[in-house]
Amino acid sequence: MVGRWALALAEDGGAEVAPLGPDGLPSGPVLREPDLARAVRDRPGAARWVWRSTAEAHPRLLAAGVRVERCYDVEAAETLLLGHEGRYGEPRSAPAALARLRGTAVPPDPPQRSAEPGAQSSLFEPRAAPLPLADLLDVYAEQQRRHDRSAHPDRLRLLTAAESAGTLVAAEMNRTGLPWRADVHREVLHDLLGERYAGGGQPRRLAELAEEVSAAFGRRVRPDLPADVVRAFSQAGIKVRSTRRWELEAVDHPAVEPLLEYKRLYRVWVAHGWSWLQDWVRDGRFRPEFLAGGTVTGRWVTNGGGALQIPKVIRRAVVADPGWRLVVADVDQMEPRVLAAISRDPGLMEVAGRETDLYQEVSDRAFSGDRGQAKLAVLGAVYGQTSGDGLKHLAALRRRFPRAVAYVDDAARAGEEGRLVRTWLGRTCPPAPERDDEAPAPEDTAPGHTSAGARARGRFARNFVVQGSAADWTLLLLAALRRSLTGMAAELVFFQHDEVIVHCPEEEAAEVVAALDRCAAEAARLTFGPTPVRFPFTAVPVRCYADAK
Repeated sequence: MVGRWALALAEDGGAEVAPLGPDGLPSGPVLREPDLARAVRDRPGAARWVWRSTAEAHPRLLAAGVRVERCYDVEAAETLLLGHEGRYGEPRSAPAALARLRGTAVPPDPPQRSAEPGAQSSLFEPRAAPLPLADLLDVYAEQQRRHDRSAHPDRLRLLTAAESAGTLVAAEMNRTGLPWRADVHREVLHDLLGERYAGGGQPRRLAELAEEVSAAFGRRVRPDLPADVVRAFSQAGIKVRSTRRWELEAVDHPAVEPLLEYKRLYRVWVAHGWSWLQDWVRDGRFRPEFLAGGTVTGRWVTNGGGALQIPKVIRRAVVADPGWRLVVADVDQMEPRVLAAISRDPGLMEVAGRETDLYQEVSDRAFSGDRGQAKLAVLGAVYGQTSGDGLKHLAALRRRFPRAVAYVDDAARAGEEGRLVRTWLGRTCPPAPERDDEAPAPEDTAPGHTSAGARARGRFARNFVVQGSAADWTLLLLAALRRSLTGMAAELVFFQHDEVIVHCPEEEAAEVVAALDRCAAEAARLTFGPTPVRFPFTAVPVRCYADAK
C-alpha cells in the first residue's frame, strides 16, 4: 500500500498521478490516466491524495461515485501558511505559490465566482489552467519546508490536515444537500405572508402592515425605507436614530407594533421567500455552496443561499426523508470550554471538565451563584466587553481564573500592537492593514494613547484566539465524524460554527448520537492535547429541524 499519491488534473479531463515516498517526492513513475475517476478508483490503497484543490477535483469524483478518504489541499495549505508568515491576503493559488518559489511574476487569484442557484455550480464553472504534476510537487515540497520552519510544526501540520479534511466534508455536503420540503415551505410562506400578488409585488400581509404603519403616522410611510421611518417619527415628535428593534421597542407609538412585525416578515420574504425557494431548492434538497475556512477565524461561509441564517420559522421546511431522522447537535458552551483548554487555567479546566452547567459552576465560584453575571463575565472576556459592568465582572473573573483572563488579555495587547496572533494550532489573525490616506488624529499621537483602530484590533484578536481555536476543533470533529459514518447510510448535511446536522435512517440515530460524543472527545484530544475539558453535545433526533430548539 502506498500512503500518498499526488494528482494533477489535465486539460482533457484525465489526470497525472504518482506515488509519493516519505520525503514527499515521487517514489515511482508519473502515470498519465485518461479518466480522473478511474485514476483514483484504481488506487484504493491511497491513504491520502495530494492535489491542487479539493474544489477542483472532488466534485467531479463525487459525481462519478468516487469518494476520497483523505487529502492534502495545496491551496488551502497555502492560505494557512501565508497567514502564519504574516502575508495574509497575498495570492493563494498554486500557480501563485509556484511563482513565488521560482521568483517570477505572481499572478492574482481569480475573482470569487457567484454560486449558481439550484445547480452543482462547481461542476460547470470554467476550470483554471492545469498545473503540471511536477510543478505541483515543487509547491508541495516547499510547503513542507515552510511547515518545518513554523514555531509549532506539528500543530500547523495538524491544522493543514484538518483544513483539508474540511474541504472534503464541504464538497460532500454541497453534493448531498439539506433535505427540504418545498410544499411545507410554501405553506409557511402563505401562513406568514398571505397571498402573492401578480407582478412580484409585496404579499398581502406585508401590504396590510404597511397600511397600518401609514395610518398610525397619518401619512404615507414606506416601512422598508429606514430613512422614511426615522423622518416619520421625527415629525411625530419622537427622535430615533435607527429602526433597530431594540430602539423601536422603547418607543411608545401605535406604529411600532405593525412596524416591527413588518420588518420581521419582510426579512423572511426577501431572504427566504418564493423566489429563494425557486432558486435554491431542487429535487427535495437545498444545496448551498459551503466554503470551508471562508473567514479569517476559520469559520465556514456559504457562497449563496444564506444557509447559515435560516430563521426558525423556515426551519419547519427542513424535514427528514420518510423513515429517516435529522440528528441536530450543538456544542454546549463552546467558548468558555475552548478558553479553558487554550489558557490551561487550572480552575476553569476543572469547571469545564464537570458534567454540570459550566456557567453555574463559574457563578458558584466567582459570582455568588448569579449565573447571569457569570455568563456575561465569561463572554465579556472573550468578546472584549471591558467597560461598565463588564469591567466589574471581568475583575471578579480575573481573581478566580487569572490564567484564562490573562490569555485573552495578552492576545488583545498583541493585536493592539500590530503583532500576529495565532490560534492554538497556528491559524493566524493578520494585523489590520495600514491606510496611507488616514492621518492619525491628534489625540492618537499622545504618549501612551491607544487609538480607536488599535483597540478594535485588540478586541478582534481577543475574540480570535477563542473563536479561531474553536473553528480548528470543529474541523477535527467533522473529520472524525465523517470517518465514523463510513459504512453507514447516514450523511452529513449541515454545519455552522457549533452545530452539525446528520441525516440518517431512524435505526441509525442512536449510533450517530454516540458517534458525536466520541468524535468530540477525539477532536479535543487531538486539538488541545491532554486536558480535563469536556466538549459535550446536545444531540436530538428529530423529524423536523424546527423541533430541535
